[in-house]
This record gives sequence, structure tokens and C-alpha cells, in this order.
Amino acid sequence: MTALTKLFRTTTFRLSLTYLALFSAAAIVAISYIYWNTTVLLTQQLHQTIDAELKGLAEQYRAGGLNRLVSTVAERSETPGNSLYLVADASERRVSGNLSAVSPELWNSVGPVEFVYSRPAPGGVEQRLAYANVFRLPGGYRLIVGRDIEDRRELARMVRSAMLWGLGVMALFGIGGGYWVSRKLLARIDAIAATTRTIMEGDLSGRLPVNGSGDELDRLAESLNLMLARIEQLMAGLREVSDNIAHDLKTPLSRLRNRVEAALREPYGEASYREALERTIEEADGLIKTFNALLSIARLEAGAAGESREVLDVSALVGDVAELYEPVAEERGLVLRAEASKPILVRGDRQLLGQAIANLIDNAIKYGDGGFASGGAGSRPEVGVHAETKGGNAEIIVTDRGPGVPLADRGRVLDRFVRLEASRSEPGSGLGLSLVAAVARLHGGSLRLEDNHPGLRVVLSLPTNGGVTGNGAADHDGHLVEIRPA
Repeated sequence: MTALTKLFRTTTFRLSLTYLALFSAAAIVAISYIYWNTTVLLTQQLHQTIDAELKGLAEQYRAGGLNRLVSTVAERSETPGNSLYLVADASERRVSGNLSAVSPELWNSVGPVEFVYSRPAPGGVEQRLAYANVFRLPGGYRLIVGRDIEDRRELARMVRSAMLWGLGVMALFGIGGGYWVSRKLLARIDAIAATTRTIMEGDLSGRLPVNGSGDELDRLAESLNLMLARIEQLMAGLREVSDNIAHDLKTPLSRLRNRVEAALREPYGEASYREALERTIEEADGLIKTFNALLSIARLEAGAAGESREVLDVSALVGDVAELYEPVAEERGLVLRAEASKPILVRGDRQLLGQAIANLIDNAIKYGDGGFASGGAGSRPEVGVHAETKGGNAEIIVTDRGPGVPLADRGRVLDRFVRLEASRSEPGSGLGLSLVAAVARLHGGSLRLEDNHPGLRVVLSLPTNGGVTGNGAADHDGHLVEIRPA
């Protein structure tokens, strides 16, 4: 397919031709209507003028006979204008008037008739069109009263010429404009097609070109670029997960195998075998939890979770989840302070949001145990969790007094299998914050890590239910759950 054929087959060029044809048809109809109305008006004026002339001449004829008619015609013929008069005898000789001669067809006609007559003009004689009424008088005389209508014929020629030239210029500009627009559009489409071919070949970093005009192609390209960025992010996450699974799960699987092998090498004993099996089950449970977390994150990022959404009070949800972590906080010697004031309504999946809050509290308890910082002399480490509204969003805030997360690592720590604890003495797989971030994205929110001076401040931000807080829920007193070690 040649470039010209490809250009002519574009939708833009075909639409340009269609619009040109429709506009030309509309222009022809409009010009024809105007010309027709103008012709009708001129014809009416012509007939009215000739009728008035005839009435005047008839009165003169009735008053003074042929002689009076001849003198009146001679008088009117001397007045410059487009009026034509002729009184001729039976031998076709002119008696009076400004028409010198007539054709046999006109002489033998009766009533209204169009005819061509000659008159002197600069450089010779010109032929002009006229319209007249022919009357036969007694004695073979003829009376012809008419008007020169050559201007009407010239008007018709000008209208036809203007229409043809107008259509020609319109067609030229229409086809030229369609060609120019099609070339520009085709160039952009070719650039988009080239980028998509590059992406299909495996280069996910390619993006569709945007020329900054803000037109529909720009808006489409921007939307597709966001989609491509998301796909690239998911593919990078998939590769990273594959690498992390290969590294992070290889160690527990190897440890599991070594423990079973060591148990087999030991002398037979029910107690040792039982201990080996119990540890094996513990390792297997840990692996199952890791795989379940990965599956949950994958379902969240694919948008296949959170179907059972409802309007819920996150303040009450924070209090409920905090109560479940009372035994864990007591074992770690922490003060867990959960504040829930007025109802804050969001629309979301209760189970997923509860799991996200639980992950945040669990992380704060693990790493905010005071081994790195203290709230003051004689005070115990404290973990705080509360909900508040800010800028039309509901924010669930979890704070601790632990070592915190360095600013350079706050983006990386949300990735899968990332753990900043080098010793890895705390149980876990590094998927907790990844799952919370996925839950936040699913609900149209975000997850932020901030400095608590000292410690870490984690903010889970969610859009409120229509920006309304405290409506539609039963009023209740804010409650304070303070969990201290015995």
C-alpha cells in the first residue's frame, strides 16, 4: 500500500470529503433558493411595471385613438431606461417607439413573450434579451410594450459562475485541508503504532507520544501511558517477586529439609521425631502464610478482591482490631493506646481494612518495643493508633517509638519481601506493608510513612463516604482503649 493510498483511506480524509459533500450540497441548495426567490421577485416587478404601462397606454388609446397612442409611445420612447415600445402598421413598418425592427416570430405572437433584440453599443451592436406583451390593434397594427431583461440573464450567469467557482475553491480547500489534517493525524497514528510495536517486542518503558495540544489523541495517549506505567510496574513487581521467592523461600525450604534429614539420622525416639515434626509443621505454616499473603496481594492488585463493600465506621474498626492485640502488647511490655472519637464513615471491605490495620499494629508492636528508644525516664514504649479526618479523607494513623525507617528506604519498604532488620530475628516475610499498600490502592487511598520523632508514623489514608463524617451512624461516646502490661 502506497503512502498516498494509505492517506486517502484514513477516516479523517473520508470524513473531510463527506463534510465537503454535505457542505457543498447545503451551499447549492441555499444559493439556488436565494436565486429562485430573487428571480420570482424580479419577475413580479417586471409584470407589474409592464401592466402599469399597458393600463396607461390603453387609457390613452380609448381617449384619443391610434394617433393619441402613437404620440404617447413616441413621448415615452424618448425617456432613457429599459422600457421598450413599438407601434407598427400592417406592413411591419415602425410608426412609433424605440424598437427599430422585430422578428417574424415576435410579429406573429400574441401576449407575453421573451425575445432577443439588437441595439447599438460601443464598438458595434449587441444582442439583448427582452420580455414584452404583444397586442393586435384594428387595421393590422401591432403594439409591443416590454422591458429589457438582459440584466436578469447576466445575474443568472453570475450566479452560475459564482456557484461553480465557489464549489471549485471549496473543493480545493476541502480536499487540501483533509489531506493536510489526514497527514498530521496519520503521522501521530504511525508514531503510536511504532511505539506499540516496540512495547509488544518487550520494551515496556516505551510511552505513546503526547504533543501537548490536549486533544482527544493526547488524552487517549495519557490514559494509555498511565496504563502502560501500571503494567510495567506490575511486571517489574512480578519479576521481583519471582526473584524474592527464589531467595526468601529457598532458605526455609532448605531448613525444613535439613531438619527432617537430621531427625532421620538421629537414633529412633518418639520424642525427637515429635519435636522434628512439630518444627516442620511450624515451618510449613510459615510458608503457607507467605504464599497466602502473596496471593492476597496479587488479588488486590488485580482488583479481584473487595467485592463486599459497605459503609463502615473506621473509628469503631480501629478499636475492635486494637482489642485483639491486647495479649500481644502485654507480652512485649508495650502500652497500646487506641483512640476512637467520632464516627468516620468510609465505603470499603471490612475484612480487608481490618487486615490492613492489624498488619500496621503488628509491625508497630514488633519494632516499637523500646529496644531502640524510650519515651522518657521510667516510661514504657508506646504504640498509638487512632482515626481522624483530614481534607475529605479518613486517616488511620499508627505510631511507635522504635528505630523508624530511614527516608531513603520508605519507598522500598513497601515492596514485597523487603525487611530492614538485618538479623531477621522477628518472624515475618516482609509482605505486611505490601499488603496494606495494596488494600489502600484498592480503596482509592494511599499509604504514607513519616517520622514520629522518634519512631515511625504510618498513615493509611482512605476517601470518606461522600466526604461525610458522623452521619448515618448512631452517636456514641468516644472510647479509649489503653493496654498496659500486668
